Amino acid sequence: MRADGHARGRPGQDEQDAQDAQDAQELLRRCSRDVVDVAAGIRAVSARTSGALFEPSLTGSARRRPRTGLAVRWALLRALTNKRGLGGSAITAPTGFGHVLGTAGEVLGRESLAALVAVTSLRLRIAAVLIDHPEFERDPGMRRLVDAVSADRDPEAVRALRALFRDRGAQRALSGLAPLMAELLAVRALLDEDPMNDETGWAPAAGREPSADPVYGIRASHLVGADRVEGAADAVDLADQEKQTIATEGSFLGFLRNIETLSTDGRILVQNVRGPDGVVRYVVQAPGMAPGRPRNDSPQDFVGAWRDLFTADSPHTRSIQLALEDYGIPRGAALALIGHGEGGIALMNLAQDEEFCRAYRVTHVVAVGSPLGDERPADPRTWVASVTNQHDIVPALDGRGTGPAFDPHPNRYEADYTGPTHEFPLCHMLREYIEHLRTVIPEARKDIDEALTPYRGPVVRTQAYRLKDRAHPPEGYPFLTLPTTSVPTTAGPVDVPVRYYDSSAAHLCYAVDADTARALLPDVTWTVPSRLGRHRAFALLSLYEHRCTTIGPYTEIALSVLVDDLWRPRPLDLAADLLRRVDLRRTGSYVLSLAVTSEEARTVAREIWGQRAVRTIAEADLMGRNLRFTSADLGITVEGRLGPGLRCPEADRVLYGRRGESTVRTLVRTHGPLRLHPGTGVRPRLDTAAAEPMAGHLRRLGIDGARPLFVLTCPQFMAHRSAGALLPR
Repeated sequence: MRADGHARGRPGQDEQDAQDAQDAQELLRRCSRDVVDVAAGIRAVSARTSGALFEPSLTGSARRRPRTGLAVRWALLRALTNKRGLGGSAITAPTGFGHVLGTAGEVLGRESLAALVAVTSLRLRIAAVLIDHPEFERDPGMRRLVDAVSADRDPEAVRALRALFRDRGAQRALSGLAPLMAELLAVRALLDEDPMNDETGWAPAAGREPSADPVYGIRASHLVGADRVEGAADAVDLADQEKQTIATEGSFLGFLRNIETLSTDGRILVQNVRGPDGVVRYVVQAPGMAPGRPRNDSPQDFVGAWRDLFTADSPHTRSIQLALEDYGIPRGAALALIGHGEGGIALMNLAQDEEFCRAYRVTHVVAVGSPLGDERPADPRTWVASVTNQHDIVPALDGRGTGPAFDPHPNRYEADYTGPTHEFPLCHMLREYIEHLRTVIPEARKDIDEALTPYRGPVVRTQAYRLKDRAHPPEGYPFLTLPTTSVPTTAGPVDVPVRYYDSSAAHLCYAVDADTARALLPDVTWTVPSRLGRHRAFALLSLYEHRCTTIGPYTEIALSVLVDDLWRPRPLDLAADLLRRVDLRRTGSYVLSLAVTSEEARTVAREIWGQRAVRTIAEADLMGRNLRFTSADLGITVEGRLGPGLRCPEADRVLYGRRGESTVRTLVRTHGPLRLHPGTGVRPRLDTAAAEPMAGHLRRLGIDGARPLFVLTCPQFMAHRSAGALLPR
């Protein structure tokens, strides 16, 4: 095997196919860049033409010489408003009659030529991404994006895409599309018809030069808004379980494992390390971001990553500086900066800050999976190392892509390799990089460890800091702003209540045989299904698509039966509970079987909520009128078109599970529009070899292929699930 991770030998057919796909992808990317450059040029022409149309000297000339002056202004106006010219909404005058004309063009359904060309560029970039990463077809953000740009007519696609950018939930879903972010931001800038957004110029971060990539032409207002740079850092204690995994000896893999322990919840770690020469040095360790995780009030999110990438003085970078000031590092002390993903970008920004480098002696910067480009630190003596997997698309965000720099810094080390992990975001996860440094590129690990020799020794002090962005409220504020407790699990500590920031759900409600439902419940006398008449009970087949949660994104399917009060069941409890707060309800839904698509969600369901969960692979699309849920592993498909619906109150729920000899009671509070639909048109279907236990439960209850009584849907909602309370029943 060569040093870059490629195997020796003559390339086979698979390698040739991969090379052909890569060539096609690169061709589409080049075409996309060329087309968006054309769109930017058209927008610039529109701006200059608008300026000429409303130039005071031309207005005066039209008054003095109406015959020629008015003809010129009419020609300019036709060029701006004609659909065969620059488009009806191409007028970019900020105020006055010109602004009214531009707005009127948009209202009348006309879109500027620049916007239409920009959408064509985005279509090309989407095609390029799907060649190399077909798994993105299952991503909810990509699904919404493709729906927007696939309209029959270009003007409709432009309007759908503009609406998508204004939708906060869609922005959260789009945050997972790392390979498209450059194009999305460029297109968003071109779709913004408000010229006031162009009045604030921006300068690239220190060491950055505008490249051919169109994203470098975006104004700062399009990237980060007009917010002031605010940041804060508070010292926090590590959890007991985290303390057991924090390295006590300085090493490259030890520092990376520390970053993995911190997860991506807005914390960094600062450590004192006594080197082999007895000198105490300092190591800053910064994690990256995670699509599908909430931002809370931390700058360590996807928008924060773009602030770091394009502006050196970002809230993330500022917060790290405040943490180091609080830690008390003496001036002139030796400092190593080690980061993953977004953390590597922020730390490289610090290394480019001349004032920061005058305060501290930055000896090393090591970035794993970070888009550093060809940036150079302020101190030429600083040693910079970059580790990138060629399948990881995050390091390509700077427009340079993976691969060695053309003119590298003399003190620069780059390990660019082809790892066995291909799918994103798995190939970007730090644990994958750690494993690859051990097995695929051990020589790179040895080289970086050797360079970090002054930092190899016992750890003297460790302190974690939580970074904050005070310019923004916490995600989900105020509904999801509530106290939490860390609960240990086999998958690591989990904060409860578990919070769901962006989810969709559909509940198919069935009347099933009460005796059959009772036979599926635990063999205890106090778990009795709530009856509908004498012989019927309620069963719910619930489908969920959780796009952003504190335990990561996942898809879920659950089968449950409504049960009576465990102590004193009464005939009217089910109806009375509809009028009670969820914490005062006596009835609830007992979860018979549950399948989720992530290991963390399976662990939480089993160990905290007492629900017998299995892990599966599934896809869900629950946001529109056409519902679809498929799981080849389970052999289950639910699909159909919803009929008209009625608005209902928000549906808080009580869930029951079983752990040992006790019943587990979990409260679920939701916030989002719930609608009631007739059951026509939606059916669940099982394959012949559908997997147990869920398939067996569905067949025994007669749900396979059956029409539900009604369907409850919530296309977009927030929720939080409490820790399970053990009941002595």
